[in-house]
Amino acid sequence: MKKIELSEIQIVPIKPRDGLVAFASCIVNNQLYLSSIAVYTSPSSHDGYRLVYPTKLLPTGKQINCVHPINRETGEVFQRAIVERYQEIINKIKT
Repeated sequence: MKKIELSEIQIVPIKPRDGLVAFASCIVNNQLYLSSIAVYTSPSSHDGYRLVYPTKLLPTGKQINCVHPINRETGEVFQRAIVERYQEIINKIKT
């Protein structure tokens, strides 16, 4: 399996609401742009955050996953890189 590389990780912090603290976007392997990845606080996770990937709401009210990692290893790559970038941004704001 090819190694997943994320670049150009952009974070847009927002006023916290129901645990939502930011939105992220990134480029995957210099080939695919992903956006609207929500960053939520999560006390039960090892790093204190969880990612929620974009969904599409159908007229019937059903939600369909648009994009998401299909295995744990890929999910961890996204989690680690996006949370690390989010924490860098927050630390710069605090100083």
